[in-house]
Amino acid sequence: MVKGGAAIAAPTPTLLFPPTPTLTLSPRHLLPVGPSCSGAVGQALHRFKATSLRRHRHFVNTSLSFASPISSERGDGSSSSNSSSTVLDVNEIRQKCNKWRWKGHVINYFVHPVSPPPPPLPHGDGVQPQPEDYYSLSPPLFLVHGFGASIAHWRRNIRVLARSHTVYAIDLLGFGDSDKPAGFAYSMEVWAQLILDFLDEIIQKPAVLMGNSVGSLACVIAASESRHGLVRGLVLLNCAGGMNNKAIVDDWRIKLLLPLLWLFDILLNQKGIASAIFKRVKQRESLRNILLSVYGNKESVDDDLVEIIKRPADEEGALDAFISIVTGPPGPNPVQLMPRLSLPVLVLWGDQDPFTPLDGPVGKYFTSLPSRLPNVSLCVLERVGHCPHDDRPDLVHTKLLPWLATLRTS
Repeated sequence: MVKGGAAIAAPTPTLLFPPTPTLTLSPRHLLPVGPSCSGAVGQALHRFKATSLRRHRHFVNTSLSFASPISSERGDGSSSSNSSSTVLDVNEIRQKCNKWRWKGHVINYFVHPVSPPPPPLPHGDGVQPQPEDYYSLSPPLFLVHGFGASIAHWRRNIRVLARSHTVYAIDLLGFGDSDKPAGFAYSMEVWAQLILDFLDEIIQKPAVLMGNSVGSLACVIAASESRHGLVRGLVLLNCAGGMNNKAIVDDWRIKLLLPLLWLFDILLNQKGIASAIFKRVKQRESLRNILLSVYGNKESVDDDLVEIIKRPADEEGALDAFISIVTGPPGPNPVQLMPRLSLPVLVLWGDQDPFTPLDGPVGKYFTSLPSRLPNVSLCVLERVGHCPHDDRPDLVHTKLLPWLATLRTS
């Protein structure tokens, strides 16, 4: 159903700115074979089911082998695992983006189809499923970036995830190459509606939403409001408590800073002062220092990452978006939203996150969820910061891919 959005032709697009439990595979959602299936048909279906399960396990293992390339040890005992074979070039992402018109605004998005097909299984089972048999059961993934980021922030994930799923990624309104309308009042609710309409008009089938920071919260809001069954599951990477820190009033650190935050809001509403602050923040060296403070793996803070954040910040409308988001209402609280969800949820949390730390109210709430909600799984990632997917993609893929493999579209 079209709600006023439409895909439009785009000129060459251009790109803004901030020990875990082992998951086991399950054969559920493969073709059921009941008492009514008997004789040759029943045997064929049994063989197909067994072969599909082996293909399923084989494909996950193959994907994990690409997700965890050989890494080099560093002096601190950690490792660098960003393989050039799994990282998409930033310029390639920009060149392959599409445009979609949503409520009068142009939204930038990217699609990576499943590629390549899995290697064939040995013959001899009688029924030999084709690659499309596997892919038809794999829900698409919809990636939603965090504050200040854009599609290219997923450059270390898209190629690995696309070995088993069609991958969509979007620049939220106000970020990346999407429009940054002057005077627009940004809100979590606007971004959640954008996600829902993209699911309805572009993807048009049940998908897994995967977000980081405020992108995670936008996904939670969208899933809680979805009425068309288009959200198949949620992957939350260090979910934010609100559009800005004013939402986290239960944290003693925020309570101490609240007067300063209010003063900061007043200053930002003075355009000249806000412009001077923004100009200083978006300098390359300032951005690099900020990123180094929120990443556990410092090697992931490279020139490409700094440019991913800086380039859109230089565009017209970026300052207005920055002011509106930092000074605006924080939006719905995930504490009220999560209990409404019955769909599968995977929470991945970097333990060195200074924005939403594990010992803060948001971190404590999400780490308590598996004991309260049976649909929620949690993995705490050691020596990882606020952006796990880009900080240590190997750890994220190792936890994410087996969990995704248990999901099947109906």
